Parts: sequence; C-alpha cells; structure tokens
Amino acid sequence: MTDTKTLKGGEFLIRETAAQDIFIPEEFNEEQRMMAQSCKEFTENVVNPQMDQLEKHDRELLSKLLKEAGELGLLGISLPEEYDGFGQNFVTAMLTTEEMGKGYSFAVAFSAHTGIGTLPILYYGTEEQKKKYLPKLATGEYIGAYCLTEAEAGSDPNSGKAEAVLSEDGKYYNLNGVKIWTTNGGVADIFIVFAKVKGDKNLSTFIIEKTWDGVKLGVDEEKMGIKGSTTIQFYMDDVKVPVENLLGDQNGGFKIALNILNLGRIKLSGATTGASKATIDNALNYANERKQFGKLISSFGAIQHKLSEMAIRTFACESLTYRASQNIDDAIESYVAGGMDKGKANLKGIYQYAIEASIAKVYGSEVLDFVVDEGVQIYGGMGYSAETPVERAYRDSRINRIFEGTNEINRMVTVGELLKRGFKGELDLMTPAKAVAKELMGIPDFGAPSLGYFEAKKKVITNFKKAILMTAGAALQKFMEKFADEQEIIMNLSDMLILTYAAESMMLRVEKLSGMYDEEKLSLYKDMLDIFFYDTAPKIHKFGLDAINSFAEGDELMGMTMGMKRFTKVAAVNVVAARRKIAVKLIEDNKYDL
Repeated sequence: MTDTKTLKGGEFLIRETAAQDIFIPEEFNEEQRMMAQSCKEFTENVVNPQMDQLEKHDRELLSKLLKEAGELGLLGISLPEEYDGFGQNFVTAMLTTEEMGKGYSFAVAFSAHTGIGTLPILYYGTEEQKKKYLPKLATGEYIGAYCLTEAEAGSDPNSGKAEAVLSEDGKYYNLNGVKIWTTNGGVADIFIVFAKVKGDKNLSTFIIEKTWDGVKLGVDEEKMGIKGSTTIQFYMDDVKVPVENLLGDQNGGFKIALNILNLGRIKLSGATTGASKATIDNALNYANERKQFGKLISSFGAIQHKLSEMAIRTFACESLTYRASQNIDDAIESYVAGGMDKGKANLKGIYQYAIEASIAKVYGSEVLDFVVDEGVQIYGGMGYSAETPVERAYRDSRINRIFEGTNEINRMVTVGELLKRGFKGELDLMTPAKAVAKELMGIPDFGAPSLGYFEAKKKVITNFKKAILMTAGAALQKFMEKFADEQEIIMNLSDMLILTYAAESMMLRVEKLSGMYDEEKLSLYKDMLDIFFYDTAPKIHKFGLDAINSFAEGDELMGMTMGMKRFTKVAAVNVVAARRKIAVKLIEDNKYDL
C-alpha cells in the first residue's frame, strides 16, 4: 500500500488515526444515496409486504423477488460493467447492503447471492467463467449459492469429506458428497462447491449447475429464524464437472473460502447496521403510539434509556463499518495504482483488513442482538406476537453470531491475525508493548495539563490500547508458543480490541462532524460519545483484569492491576441527562436519523 495516511490492517492498535483520513456516512454523495434509496424502496414496497408468504418456504416468490432485484440492477452493484454490473466501489456496495439488511430474511438471500454466490467467480474465475456466469448472476437470470459446510466440517472446512476424482481422460471431475446449510440452495442455478480432489490435502472449488445429472436438492430446513431464505442440503452423486469449471487453482479452495469469509464478515456488519436502524424505527413508532398510565410510553425514562442505548450502539457499529470499508477501498485503489490486477487487488485489500472485518462481524451481530431484544421489550407482550415486526427481527437476528464463522472463531481471528502479522514483521507490536511495560515501572503523571475535548478522548483511546498491549505482552511472555491454547485470555483481549476499535471509530466520526456541524447540533453526538466511553472503560477494565488474574502473580499482578486501573480511567458523565437528550431527538423524529 502506497498511501502512508492509510493504516495497515490491525495497525490502529499502535498508530493514531487522523479524523480527516476516515470515511463517515455523512459523506455519501448523491449518486450513492440514490442507489440506497432504490434499495430502501424495494425492501419497503416490494419485499416486506410479502414477508409472511416468503416465510412459508415459497421458493417461487423468493426466485421472483431476486429476479426483480436483478432487473433493478441491485444484484450487480459490485460487478464490473463488462459483466452487466454497475462497477461500484466497496463503500457503495456496503451502503446498499445496509439498506437491504432491512429486508429481514430476504436480506440473507440477497447477500448470499451477491456475495458468496457470485464473488468467488469474479475474483477467482477465468475470463471464460466470468463471461459465462457473471452477466446472468448480475441480472438475476441465475441465482447463486455456496456449498462449504459439511456435517463433520463446520469451523474447520478443510476437514470436509466431499471428494472429486479426475476422470481418466482428464476432461471432468467426478464429485460425490453432501453439503449442509446451503443458503439459497432451493432456488439456486449455480453452486460454488468445495471438495478435495482425491489425494490432495486442501480443498478445491468447483462451479456446478443445478441441471447436471447427479445433483439433488434437499427440502427446506425448518429454522428458528430467517425462514424466508431457503436453506437445504446439497447432494452430489457422481456429478460430472467439466475441468473448465474448476474455480481457481487445484488445492486452492481453502484460500478462496477464507477470503470470501473475510468479505462476508464485514458485509454482515453492514446488514446488521441496517437491521438495527429498522428495529429502532419500529420501536420508536410503537413507543410513540402506546399509552400506559395515561401517558405515551416514550415519555418514560426507562424506555428512553433503552431507545438511546440502542441508537448509541448502532451509531458506533455504523462508524466502524464504514471506516473499515473505506480502508478496504483505499487499499484496493493503492494496489491497482501499483500495477496489480483489479481482481487480485480486491482480494488483497479485503485480506489486508481481515482483523477489522472480524471485529465488524462480531460487533455488528451482537449490537443487533441487543437492539432486537430491547425492541421486543419495548413492545412488551405484543413483542412476543408474530404479528409484530420485532418478533421476526428477534428470530432473524440470532443466526448472525454463527454466520460467516462463529463469533468465537472471529474473536480468535482478531488476536491471532494481529499476532501473526507482528511475528512476521508486518506490524511492530514489540516496540509499543515494551514502552508500555517501561511506563508501568515509572511514576504516573498526575499533573497533566487540561486537554481539549477531542484531545482528552484521544488520550483515553491511547490508554485503552496500552491496556491491550500490556495484557497481550505479559501473556505472550508467560505462555510463549502455548499462548494459542489460552482461548479465554485470547477472548478477553479480543473484546478489549473490539471495544477500542468501536470507541475510536465513533470518536473519529464525531471529530470529523465537528468540522461539518455547529456546536448545538454537535452536542448530541458528543453526548453519545461521552456515554460510549463512560460505558466502555469499565468493560475493558473487567476484561483486562480477567486476563491478568489468570496468569500473573505477586508484584507483577499488582503492577498490572494498577496499570489497568490507570489505563481505563475516564471522566464522569451524567448519563441520565445525556441519554434523555438523545431519546428526545429520536422520539421527536420518530425514526433513527443520527
């Protein structure tokens, strides 16, 4: 990457980011907003009114809706124009993903088609494969699906048993096996299938068409939520796949799976942001209509607390999602400018921010779970009724913590990938870690001068990062090569990292808004930021203590305990007054408009 302003993936932990170097949603241009509006109108006017029927496993309706989305150009946002797409950048694609995320389970079908069902061909396909399949996938003539998971191969896809055997004449592969949890399987025309060529250690990837002999589609799975998307088992019984339908290199399927998962993870964060906003809107509408004790429930402090907290966490999620998305775009452009092929640049740009993608996936899915749970609570008894939108949102949300790698796996990825890059010399983690250890031996600075608003916030973020570096450095020194077995500590570190990235992203967004809004308008965003920092500090403190108490003793434990307290200190906030102010704005607007 040639742009020195853009931090490498994971580098946010050891370098400061300038507000002017990030992208915030308030900067979307008119063309991007028009695309988002098209998605909004489609979900509100076409998809959501038919959701009850869609949840009855109506494959014909799902196919029809996906084809209508294709006719509107919504399936080809990310595809190059030469394949009948719009050729838009990653941030624009994320915005459309966010809007489509308000379409409940249809959003799952849409995302599966436009992401894992299409992009492997764009990024790894031969020119012949791209010309044959991408235009039809862009227009909705073909619907795509992705077949990776097997009964004994979930989080470890390389252990799958599906097998491909090359024919004696070398013209085709003979595929056998069973795939489970195939999203879009009941309506798909094209399947991206992973199997091991006999004798290989790693997966290979194949493009299989539904009409081929030996392909059998199972019945729709009965699921807790996302009932409007079709999920099936995919059976292969001596399916003859022409050698020209091998996708990418033989033995290269595991790499394809990981890279597509990185993409799916951050896209999931965009979808959950949209779903969170839609749930807040529904909760606001209900709270502004429902009366108890002679008053609208939106006037009660307990309800206002819920509404404001739902909005604060959604705002933080949106902030980190678009920050990371623009980083990916910047990386792609930098690689292309350096002479790299666009397809390879896309893959390298996405991999560069694999840490941030996992952070976004975990944070976004857990924010949505919180928002829908509070949404049901605001509706009260009605929230448990299938007649309400929050009941559906609640059911549909739960899968997101399992999709695209479980949140536990993604927490492991954030720390594991960070340390791997440190060991390879791509990130200098040792220098700042040693500096923090040295600082712990010194005398705390009690006489620091008063700082401006954002300078004070930046100091808090710097201290959060010191807490992470202190804990990680000591744990690595203690466990050395066995550190990977200490999953509880890794989870603690990951949670500290996720919260720090969210807090910093939110802070940078508000700082950038300070150059766009007057102080009166900005004050609401400062209230949100104050609350988020105030709530985040004790969480980081707790995660840090849990980690260091599990391995440190004596003077080392005492020193790090004192350091953890020092690094998680924040100013007091009147959270009641601040939350009420945020809630009043939401209630007056009767929608999420932050």
